[in-house]
Amino acid sequence: MTAFADLGLSEPTLQALQDVGYEQPSPIQEQAIPILLQGEDIIGQAQTGSGKTAAFGLPIIEHVDPSEPEVQALVLTPTRELCIQVTQALRSYGKRKGVDVVAVFGGAPIRSQQAQLRAGGHVVVGTVGRVLDLLSRASLHLSDCRFVVLDEADEMLDLGFLEDVEKILKLCPNGRQTALFSATMPPPIRALADHYLYHPQTVRVKAATLTVDTVEQFQVEVKTADKAEKLVEVLREERPDQAIVFTRTKIRADQLYKKLRDKGMNVKALHGDMSQGQRDGVMLSFKAGRVPILVATDVAARGLDISTVTHVVNFDVPTSPDVYVHRIGRTGRIGRSGRAVTFVEPKQKKELAAIEKHISTGLKPWEPGAKTEPAKVSEKPKRHRKPQLSRNGAEEYRRVLAGAGRADGLEVADVIRAVTRAAGLDGEAVRDVRVLERFTLFSVPDSEAEKIVEAVDGAELDGGRELRVELART
Repeated sequence: MTAFADLGLSEPTLQALQDVGYEQPSPIQEQAIPILLQGEDIIGQAQTGSGKTAAFGLPIIEHVDPSEPEVQALVLTPTRELCIQVTQALRSYGKRKGVDVVAVFGGAPIRSQQAQLRAGGHVVVGTVGRVLDLLSRASLHLSDCRFVVLDEADEMLDLGFLEDVEKILKLCPNGRQTALFSATMPPPIRALADHYLYHPQTVRVKAATLTVDTVEQFQVEVKTADKAEKLVEVLREERPDQAIVFTRTKIRADQLYKKLRDKGMNVKALHGDMSQGQRDGVMLSFKAGRVPILVATDVAARGLDISTVTHVVNFDVPTSPDVYVHRIGRTGRIGRSGRAVTFVEPKQKKELAAIEKHISTGLKPWEPGAKTEPAKVSEKPKRHRKPQLSRNGAEEYRRVLAGAGRADGLEVADVIRAVTRAAGLDGEAVRDVRVLERFTLFSVPDSEAEKIVEAVDGAELDGGRELRVELART
């Protein structure tokens, strides 16, 4: 079984991976990292949740020279949410080496981002529009940028950013190394790769290896007029810890949100007509577990990478099999299991057949009263060697309060490292870490919460400080 140490990573990077609890590479990491370390261009076809951030992030950390103050790597993301997630990951990977990562995105003051860039920044992670804006103001310089990543390229296409992406690529050095990652490979993305990548190697992680084994998939045949009431029935029967309900249109998302809210459900909507502030508020509530049901369009849900999602409901049959795989890949993460329910109108049998052919399996009819616990995945390779606590979708989590925050120099990686070391957990057992100004909140499995708090209270952080923790009042 391959380990990160077998992939050619340096000791500081391996130590950083231990800090965040990663010891076993996922398939995309195992295939992509050696290629990128050799300096070759790459096309990675893999969906969200496959571990692709580390697949390109770790080689970036290896390539960057912290003694040079220039921007040496650029990661372009389609959304602000994904930009923040990638930035947090890269900061964790590069902390021991001293790599400075700067996030630039719209919806935040550009002056503070300009100041961060003036102060340094070896790696810039940014949304397409804000990167272009900073380039036009001469606040961002890419003349020394040796490594460029296009993350979720198909989403950039969906959002209409491809022309701007090309403008940015033309401003990067010709001798750069380029990595393009995309869940699907529509013709415009293939054309982009052909034009801007140099003899790229292609790495694919098939949908089946990511989802079919870990997600129980069902279909519900239903008439158009009955779909909304059927959704209420399915959600009440399934009782998801967290569910994403996908719709094709913004209008439908709003209609369903109101329908479910009026039925007394704790639900939020997420779509492109909402302001960035509204979207941020919904995302925070959903990620923190305060909202169990999210009704979302595909574009609005881009960048949503939340490990606690137990259910995906396709209220509208996806427009293509690739979109179906991308949607249900938001549950059933590596080593976990989930459930996906797809509503099929009588006129949509052809679309269903195409999906079943693509994933090489049939969707079972969903019936009320037939819910079983999703099967635990035992034969798949695990990312961690440490014992795994239950991840079957039924595990409840408990909030823990730590008496230190940003003002004390605390970062997400510090919390995960301290908890995993003191309590003997794997890194993915610590969820929803929120580092605030004076204190920090995180979640651990409820069944072990008291033991974890007892083990972690007084644990030593880097620099010798003690971490004081207690169960948060519920």
